[in-house]
Amino acid sequence: MKRNRNAKIVATLGPATSSATNISELFEAGVDVFRMNFSHGSHEEHRSRYEIIRNLEKTFNRGVGVLLDLQGPKLRVGKFFGGKAVLKKGQRFRLDMNSAPGDAERIELPHSEIFSALKTNMTILLDDGRINLKVLNSDEISAETEVVVGGKISDHKGVNVPSALLDVGPFTEKDREDLIFGLDLGVEWIGLSFVQRVEDIIEAQKLCAGRAAIMAKLEKPAAINQLESIVDLCDAIMVARGDLGVEMDIEGVPVIQRQIIQSCRKAGKPVIVATQMLESMVNKPTPTRAEASDVATAIYNGADAVMLSAESAIGEYPVESVRMMDRIICRVEQDPQFWTARENERRDPENTASDAITAAARQVAETISAVAVVTFSSTGSTTLRAARERPYVPILGLTPRSDTARKMSLTWGVHSVQTEDIHAFREMVTKAIAMSKEEGFAKAGDSIVITAGVPFGTPGATNILRIAWVE
Repeated sequence: MKRNRNAKIVATLGPATSSATNISELFEAGVDVFRMNFSHGSHEEHRSRYEIIRNLEKTFNRGVGVLLDLQGPKLRVGKFFGGKAVLKKGQRFRLDMNSAPGDAERIELPHSEIFSALKTNMTILLDDGRINLKVLNSDEISAETEVVVGGKISDHKGVNVPSALLDVGPFTEKDREDLIFGLDLGVEWIGLSFVQRVEDIIEAQKLCAGRAAIMAKLEKPAAINQLESIVDLCDAIMVARGDLGVEMDIEGVPVIQRQIIQSCRKAGKPVIVATQMLESMVNKPTPTRAEASDVATAIYNGADAVMLSAESAIGEYPVESVRMMDRIICRVEQDPQFWTARENERRDPENTASDAITAAARQVAETISAVAVVTFSSTGSTTLRAARERPYVPILGLTPRSDTARKMSLTWGVHSVQTEDIHAFREMVTKAIAMSKEEGFAKAGDSIVITAGVPFGTPGATNILRIAWVE
């Protein structure tokens, strides 16, 4: 299952893609990592999908990453008399802690942490931004607002306060239960919702205790204010454009997307661009031209991966959506301007032996026209460094650990394979040559460039570069 592209595809599983046949078709069409959205579905449904993925690995002899996406806190209003109300521009509207059903004059907002953060003239958004309220005054249990943009509203619609840093942690009781369930299953990635501050990542790391990698979903403007620190601390980033587009001016989302990608590229951390990438393919067999351009823009910007949500979870054309995404990525990566951009964004290596060796591996591979860079890594750190260099040739990431092989399936340019551990230098060269041939990267007469760390198995110790010729 050697892919003919560098950027990866993440697909969300759901009612439309829960059978072994569905999931296998998605994988064959091009999916590299499967996302399980814990905002929907039972534990048993997710367990069933997870087991199908693991059986799929045995069939295709390739590690497949699984991302558990936690729901996170959901801030919502209460119920209305009759289930709905109509708010008119310019009218007064009250939010309070009273659990009685609401009407066109007031509604319950059962979140004291929101009232604590409100200030005069702040904006409150209801129903994904469809209703816009301006705060006139507030206290610890209520807020008087003016309707700036009105419309129909119904029970339990979501609430966003774009300019406030809310005293709300990223984990609800449900999230903690879901996290324990996922860690016991053995997922590689935990998608952390509602990230606002560095402390949210630290809390997640304590709960995971090294059993899974942390992917911070950037969907709150407050997180952008601490972008560099959050990127440095977590293992990967998701640009969650849906909520970002609600909580900030929508014209700013493309700018923030590029800023996040550049920050991740600088730190050498994988970054996913997500939300509504091929949204029209939920119901149609082809995307709009704008959607195709949106996917292409993420790839041109340097994203490691792009993600399908509703398109693959509940859509009518999940396999076609994956194939379309695959086609767009391949076409962009054939453009010389794509590689010019990668050259221009490449930074000087850090003043470490590991960075020096990895940068040299890319340069040597280009100079001698090698067919692949082969990395040996137990934790994936050597492979991540190689990916940060964005070489012109594929990266064959060899590792003795199944969790590392699966985790690396998200990383740009990496074809990750679990193999037996190595203990000697000669064994390393022999293994690299054999696997390059077996995985379809090399044939007799080709050259490969090998990087690893000695002593073998030492995390982060990239200190060897070797050129080898395939016989």
